[in-house]
Order: sequence, then C-alpha cells, then structure tokens
Amino acid sequence: MSHFSIKCSACGKVLENSYCAFCEHCKEALLVTDYHESRFKTNRGEGIWRYNWLPVHKPQAQQPGPLVYRSAGLAAHFGLQNLFIAFNGYWPEKGSLLETCTFKEFEAAVVLENARENGVEGLIVASAGNTARAFAHLSAVTGFPVVIVVPRMCLMEMWYLEPRSVVQTFAVGDGDYADSIDVAKRIAMTLGFPYEGGVKNIAKRDGLGIVMLEAVSKVGKLPDHYVQAVGSGTGALGAWEMAERFARDGRYGKRVPMLHLGQNLPFAPMLHAWEKKSRTLFADDLRPELIGQITTRVLSTRYPAYSVRGGIYDALTATKGRMYGVENDNVYAALDAFQKTEGIDIVPASGVAVAALDQVVKSGVIGKDETVLLNITGGGEARLRKEKKTYSVVPQYISKAVTEKQIEEILCNVLKKS
Repeated sequence: MSHFSIKCSACGKVLENSYCAFCEHCKEALLVTDYHESRFKTNRGEGIWRYNWLPVHKPQAQQPGPLVYRSAGLAAHFGLQNLFIAFNGYWPEKGSLLETCTFKEFEAAVVLENARENGVEGLIVASAGNTARAFAHLSAVTGFPVVIVVPRMCLMEMWYLEPRSVVQTFAVGDGDYADSIDVAKRIAMTLGFPYEGGVKNIAKRDGLGIVMLEAVSKVGKLPDHYVQAVGSGTGALGAWEMAERFARDGRYGKRVPMLHLGQNLPFAPMLHAWEKKSRTLFADDLRPELIGQITTRVLSTRYPAYSVRGGIYDALTATKGRMYGVENDNVYAALDAFQKTEGIDIVPASGVAVAALDQVVKSGVIGKDETVLLNITGGGEARLRKEKKTYSVVPQYISKAVTEKQIEEILCNVLKKS
C-alpha cells in the first residue's frame, strides 16, 4: 500500500493515476502529495531516502542529500546571528557530494524513481542547464532512458559528467528555454515517452523540497525566513509545500517561513507582477530579448509557475513573502563575497540568492534572533571541474518550428545511432 495520495490543491479531490497531471475539475491548480504520515520521520533508508515525505517506495539508487550548516563568515558579513546555508554542490571535505553541483540532482533522483514505479519507460526533459546535467548524470547511473532538450543559448554554460554519447541531447537553435519546453512536449508525443511534467510533477517539487527536509532535520525547527533565486519557481514551491507539512506536524513550529525570492534583472517577470500584486504576468516582462541581458540564463523561463493555483503568487501571499530584483553587477559581487567568507565557489544563480539576502537584511525585515535559511542551489563547480573530468555538451540541433514528421525522422536516425 502506498504511503501517499495525490490531491488537488484547489478542490481537495484525491486523484488516481495522476502522474504529471492536473485535476480534471481544476485545470489551473497544481496537484500536491498528501502523505499519510503527518509526522516527519527520518527512518526509511539512506541518503535522501531516509525521509518519509518523498513519493518513492523502493528506490534503487543511492542519492546523497544537501549540506546544511550554520554560517560564520557570511553571517558576520551580513550581521546575522542565525544564518543557515543549504549548500548544494561539490565540497567533499564538508560532506557535500553532489558532483552535478546543483540541487536539481534531488529533483532528478526522485522524478526518475517515481517514474519507474509508475511504469514509465523513459522521460523527455526540458532544461536551461542544471536540470539537464542532473538528469543526464542520473540517467547514466540508473540506466533509466532520458532525452534532453535545451536552448542553444545555454550551451556555453553547460557540461556533463558523462561522455556525449551516453544521453541524447537536442538543442533548440532558434529559441529560448520556453521554446525548448514546447519542443520537448512535441518530442514526447512523437516518441511515446512522457514529458517529465515541469512544475506539475509532484515528484519534482517534493524532490526539490528535500532542502527544507534536511534543514529542519538539522536545525530542529522551521526557519523564519527562506531565501532563494527563482526561475520557474518550482524549487521555492517545493520548499513551501514541505514547510506546510512541518507546520501541520506542529513539532517544528507552526509558522511557515517567509519566502524571499530573487530574480536577475532585467528578466524578472514574477518580480514585476508581484510588485503590482497581480496574479497575471505582464507580456512586456516576458520579452525574449531580456533573457540575453542577464547573467543567469538558468533562471530565464517564460513559463514560470506563478499564476497557477498553488504557485508562486499563492506561496508569497501565504507567507507574506517578498521578491527582489538583482542586477548583474550585484550577482558578481555576491559570488565574490561568498567565496571570501565561506571558502567555496558558487554558481551565478546562487549569487542572485546571496544578493537578494543582502536586500532582505537591508530592509530590516529580519529580527535579531530569527533563523534564516539561504538555499545555495549550486556550488563547487569550479572546484569540481579542476579535480574531475567533465564533458562539453554536443547536441543534435533542432528548430523550434520543427514538424512532427521531421521529429520522427530525427528521432529515428538518432536512436539508430545510439
């Protein structure tokens, strides 16, 4: 018997056979995982699988979790007494062993195991970089078939841990991340493998919510404030949903943390909508040309999980949260500050989070005794690439205007070669 059910976040209906789906009655609302054990437990297995609030029954591959530690250096830099850092990356002497250098590795691990248990034989994944690396690595480790679609504009920042021949990757040569999502869905329909679902996939959000599981397990209580950079917002939703479960448990505090979410200016559609308290994003903020002006293209989706019921708008409303815009110069300054104070490199998206924390502190919203959790979504990449061999991504190029017939021909040729 399963230890969880899946229900609609709007109407509460419990759904059957709802892999990567919406409620048929509330098509604009996210499904959520309803775990039958309301009390948090850490006795189910090893690594991330020790947590009882994950939608996997019998995982086949081991997966290390995040490193959560109390900061001294960055805390002193910001004048904070209770700053905890969730470091997701490669920092072996501290016990952080994510060789993909991203918290998307948790997402990939949970999504692949959940898909396997649902009888799925392969997945189509769209990514702007980090998700691709995580799925490619775990596909190679577990043998679960994955086809990845990325925008060409992100290739310069991408790398894999495995040789190019292991996981098939397509690059959309004339489009951005949103176009890659569209192409991935069309490939999924042609190939017969499901699209991994993006924010709709409960396993994806719960996998990213592992950061909150580890933090509360380590700190012993819910943080008062949670800080993260966001692109789609899926990771922040995972953290929020896990915090809601802890609040219902009641033993770790009954107030969910205030969300502080950063976006890289000038591409900040959720920021500008939230500033006007609008559930609807503004078309002018979604212009593709803005993406070329930011340093964190992994945060560049034009399809963020903002307006949907149970999305970022609702999360910010429920937590009285705030959003912050971060200029490129501040991203670089934050990277330098983290390296100097904590002693490890972080990726630009994490720099957005550090720069957002700077704004949070200056706003005066954090009390002296309050606990802050800073999610460093990726780090140690420069360190790892000095110590281990990595591979450039050499994809098969494809157009966003590709026809179904062309997709069939391309897939036929590619799969024959593989």
